[in-house]
Amino acid sequence: MKDMVESVITIGAILTAVTAIASIFLVRMSSKKSHAGYYPNFLLAIVGLLLVLVSSVAPKVDIMGAGFGGLGIACLFASALGFIISSVMDSYKNAEA
Repeated sequence: MKDMVESVITIGAILTAVTAIASIFLVRMSSKKSHAGYYPNFLLAIVGLLLVLVSSVAPKVDIMGAGFGGLGIACLFASALGFIISSVMDSYKNAEA
């Protein structure tokens, strides 16, 4: 049980770092009216929801120490943090101060 929790946290942290870097890059390279910085987080949220839904139907699958549900939770966690990082970067970009 402890190994599963550790692997979900590790996978979530790695996905958070990857999506945060992608979101920061897209926010900086896009125009002020573009929402491109949010697309990686939106896609990761869709993948997370699909993995959570598949976990209730599929038999027990162990990938990197976590099942489909754990991977889905890690994706949703990374997506939520990525949305926060993207919105903060986007708000600083659009500030008129």
